[in-house]
Formats: sequence, structure tokens, C-alpha cells
Amino acid sequence: MTSFRLLFLAVAVLAIGSVAPSMAAPPPARWQAVLIAGDKSEPVFDNGTAALYSRLAAIGVPAANIHRLSANGGYLDPAVEPATANRLLQRIASLQPRPGERCLVFITSHGRRGRGVWLAAAGEYLQPGALAQALSAGCGRVPTVVVVSACYSGMFAGGPMSAPNRIVMTAARADRPSFGCQADRTYTVYDECLLDAVPRSASWRRVAEDTNACVSRHEQELGVLPSQPQASFGAAVQDLSVR
Repeated sequence: MTSFRLLFLAVAVLAIGSVAPSMAAPPPARWQAVLIAGDKSEPVFDNGTAALYSRLAAIGVPAANIHRLSANGGYLDPAVEPATANRLLQRIASLQPRPGERCLVFITSHGRRGRGVWLAAAGEYLQPGALAQALSAGCGRVPTVVVVSACYSGMFAGGPMSAPNRIVMTAARADRPSFGCQADRTYTVYDECLLDAVPRSASWRRVAEDTNACVSRHEQELGVLPSQPQASFGAAVQDLSVR
């Protein structure tokens, strides 16, 4: 009887082992992320980076892989770095993702037509060329997603920012403002739509489509000139997954 029981247990263990891989939980998302709130005149920008931090953590991105920068510096949290151009470019350039990891950069702030994204901590503008150079240094050829949420941010959707491994999403056309930078709002219009789309979308293309549709609905309700968010997808990342 003892021998029969041992044989039964051995067979059971082998059977469990054979089905375990198919029952295992999916691996966590492997991202190296930099989240930047460029201005502190309204809370919407820090709210946006804090919320995206939570969304990334919820899909399994380790806290050590998510870097937050803010015009408030370490005022909100000692781990939050000051969002100067020099600091954020250095942070992006030093990402160096490990094999299998991807890069994500999210920037939310005010923007000025033809100048770039406002970084209030040092009174300067971030421009596409500098950001593209930092991305090439830090992320190389790995799949990379860049979201620039600001007025006139469409200037980041092409030119030096274009690369086969890069997705770029912007909150507005290069000659259009975006909306929702009021102190009584939790997020900007674009950020609110993006944050809603990320957890329920399988791919970044779907994130872009759902975000743009959501922005359009809000702007129709507001009766404002459409911001026309932009999105460009490199040849190697046409169907890049969120998870």
C-alpha cells in the first residue's frame, strides 16, 4: 500500500507540474519610466504623474523602475527629483533598460507655440531635439513610448523625435492649445483621458485612439477649438502592448 501511495503522489506531482506554466500569472510589465510634472502653478500636473505612477504599479512595474520629477522638487516626496531640463535629460539618458525592458516617458505641463514644454523649476523650455538625444542615449533601440501633454506639443510628434522603435503621443497639434489646466480640476483633459485608457487597453495604439476620442468628447462639451492630439508609431512598435 505504501508503494502505491508513493507512486500516486509522484504521478500527481508530475501532473501538477505539467499544467503549472499555463496556470501561472502573466509576468509583470517590464518598463523603465520617467514621469515629469513641469509646472506647479496648478496641481493637475503633479496629480497626473502621481496617478500614472499608480497605474504602472498596478500592472506590475517595480517602484524602483519609476522615476518622478516635479517643479515642486522633493516638496511632495523626498524621492521626487526637481524637473529641470538638465536633471530630466540626465535621468532619461541614464535609464539603460535591461534585456526585455521598455522605456516610458510622460511629460505634463504648460507649453508655448514653437518653444516647447515649460519647466518652471529653472524657467526653461524642453525642446524636441534635446529630448530625442536623451532618449537615444538612455533607451537606444528598445521599444519606447513618449507622451507629451501640453499646449502646442505636436511639435514633438515628428522631426528628431521620430524613430522606428518609438511611439510619440501629444496632447495637441503643434499650432493648437490643449485644455484643463485649471486649479479646480484634478487632471488636464488629455491626462484624464489617457489615465482612463491605459489600464483597459491592450496596446498603445488603442490607448492613443481611446484617449483622442475621449478628448474630442470633452472638447465638444466645452465648445472649444479642437486640440487634435497627435500620435506617431515607429515601424517596429506598430502594435506595442501596454503590459
